[in-house]
Amino acid sequence: MKHILIILILNTLSLGVNYAQHPNKITLEDIFRNNKFKINSIRGLKWMNDGNFYTALIKNPQTGLYDILKYSTRTGDVVDTIVCGKNLIMAPDTTPISISSYQFNNDESKVLISSEEVKIYRRSSKAINYVYDLNSSELTLLVRGDKQSYATFSPDGIKVGFVRANNLYIKDLSNDSLIQVTGDGKKNKIINGSADWVYEEELSMSKAFFWSPDGKKIAYLKFDESEVQEYNMQKWNGLYPEDYRFKYPKAGEKNSIVSVHVCDLTSKQTIEISTGNNKDVYIARLKWLPVGSTVSITKLNRLQNRLDLIHADVRTRKSVTVYTEEAKTYIDIDQVDDLTYLDDGESFILSSERSGYKHFYHYAVDGDLIAQITNGKWGIADFYGIDVRKNLLYFSSTRISSMERHLYVSDLSGKKTNKLSIEPGMHAADFSRDFKFYIDTHSSVDTPLSKTLYNSKGKKVKTLAENDEYLAKTKLYGFAETEFLKIGLSTGDSMNAYIMKPADFDETKKYPLLMYVYGGPGSQNVLNRWNNNHWHHYLTQQGYIIACVDNRGTGGKGRDFQHVTYKQLGKIESEDQITAAKYFGRLPYIDENRIGIWGWSYGGYMSSLAVLLGNEVFKAAIAVAPVTNWRFYDTIYTERYLRKPQDNPSGYDDYSPNTHADKLQGAFLLIHGTGDDNVHFQNAVEFQDALIKANKQFDSFYYPDRNHGIYGGNTHLHLYTMMTNFILQKL
Repeated sequence: MKHILIILILNTLSLGVNYAQHPNKITLEDIFRNNKFKINSIRGLKWMNDGNFYTALIKNPQTGLYDILKYSTRTGDVVDTIVCGKNLIMAPDTTPISISSYQFNNDESKVLISSEEVKIYRRSSKAINYVYDLNSSELTLLVRGDKQSYATFSPDGIKVGFVRANNLYIKDLSNDSLIQVTGDGKKNKIINGSADWVYEEELSMSKAFFWSPDGKKIAYLKFDESEVQEYNMQKWNGLYPEDYRFKYPKAGEKNSIVSVHVCDLTSKQTIEISTGNNKDVYIARLKWLPVGSTVSITKLNRLQNRLDLIHADVRTRKSVTVYTEEAKTYIDIDQVDDLTYLDDGESFILSSERSGYKHFYHYAVDGDLIAQITNGKWGIADFYGIDVRKNLLYFSSTRISSMERHLYVSDLSGKKTNKLSIEPGMHAADFSRDFKFYIDTHSSVDTPLSKTLYNSKGKKVKTLAENDEYLAKTKLYGFAETEFLKIGLSTGDSMNAYIMKPADFDETKKYPLLMYVYGGPGSQNVLNRWNNNHWHHYLTQQGYIIACVDNRGTGGKGRDFQHVTYKQLGKIESEDQITAAKYFGRLPYIDENRIGIWGWSYGGYMSSLAVLLGNEVFKAAIAVAPVTNWRFYDTIYTERYLRKPQDNPSGYDDYSPNTHADKLQGAFLLIHGTGDDNVHFQNAVEFQDALIKANKQFDSFYYPDRNHGIYGGNTHLHLYTMMTNFILQKL
């Protein structure tokens, strides 16, 4: 019935309903309150051990609760209900618990359920955890008291590690005992087993404990943040505002001292693993080799232009550096996640940009190079793993285009590489543990997101999630098409760009242009993927053309294109955005006197610089949660690209918007959340002060207690209504 409806809708359109001339109008309420343009997907998908089945978290329409369903990879059909949400009741309560997330133990006899999950920062959270026995259908509370973070089964499936109040604990399910591994954890002092703020934000690390392969030992990081400066963020509730103090190392200031520890759960003894005399370093990753008792430590120096891979034997306490890489600029942080050991522990795979593009290399466990696996003027995007039975490597790359990601399989010699994905656009894969099946998440500028199950030979098994109804709705509502183009630079480089025109576009008319920018190191906005920024589609219906340009410094085109901004963020990026605006202004259908720009976070930094340094080009700009002085931002991100402010003061000051406040001529709207733990409200305050000192008129708005995402309740509707009104009035 659904497909018949879609066909009727599309046929009606093709028979002459001129939706380009008279579309159903998009409203801000439809986007931000009614969620009318929601894209369909799948939540909580996990592969089961044998690869013949996978599970997903599906909301039951009858109960309104989430069930864990089991699917066959042969057919894609439901074969069982693993956990029925309505049965998850803990006496004496009569209300079922809600499932936020879940994980299986290794033999899939138990499910660890997280409920009432609460976010802390970007990747951290805490929850109430339960263990559900699939054989007995018994539900038990993991531990009483406060909520836990990062509860994780041991490999043997009989223990669960977790962090609470900055200490690491082990719950032994076999005898219901609780082991406290550490006892010195203290807020804003010592953290055991979970990362501090800057590691979480910039190294994508939240959980910082790791089970040994046999489950008898646990390695963890200890963060001593005693000497890290506190940032004080007031919460505006109650009769008196509440101070919220947390450790935030700003550029050039002291970081946490991080150490590596291993606890033997049999002897209850804990040892510290030496990582060298220099403590002003980053322990970017910690993992166990698949066999034996060796811990792998990935260490970066403070400036992140040297990487050392250390193997430490916890029995002998001997450490050896098996691999070192140095760069003239910085080592891309994505490389540390690609490190993978083969099951026999005799060799490992890692990636490097040392050739100018990110490629895979195969090393013996002692550090001897075996082979460079991939090569060429294109880069690896994501690494999905190794089929150890066949010695095959699965990954995605930019081999076809910097604006696309396709799936590939290669042997370890690199001599035979096959492309798996077919359709143009962006592909990402989730492989079964035995690599016999994978789920391809795909979209393109013409095709909204879909999830499709394939076997290892690339044969389609079943479409798991599609968005045909959504696509039909976008046509009924006159969504704009996205066109790609390239903008040349005097250097010989070119920038990828896209443009969105109103559905009733008339090439004889002149249109105002709003550019959207992010532009930060390694980022990409111009990709052959579905454009689901519904606000931009809304603005085209108000008579605006939308454009986006990936300036130099962004990703997808290799190391040199990306690293050109090293030691001077803002200079080249803003020049490129101004160049692009001038290019658009020369197009016959663009009104060169009505060009605006907006961005969020790094994009807010960019839009601020653009309206200041390009004041003859940009009539208006919006900056949401911008960095306005890199001295205010954190150590890891900022020093990676600028080095320390003590050593590169001009790199920090020359392209701070605060430095150029006196150049403002156009209309400017500055927006920030007072509860932004990432880009602090301090950035907006200092920029406003600079604009006031320069006697410049501007608009500003703050959102009480909202974080960097500025969301919650009616917040997004309010925010985008305000930005829309500003654009309609000023552009």
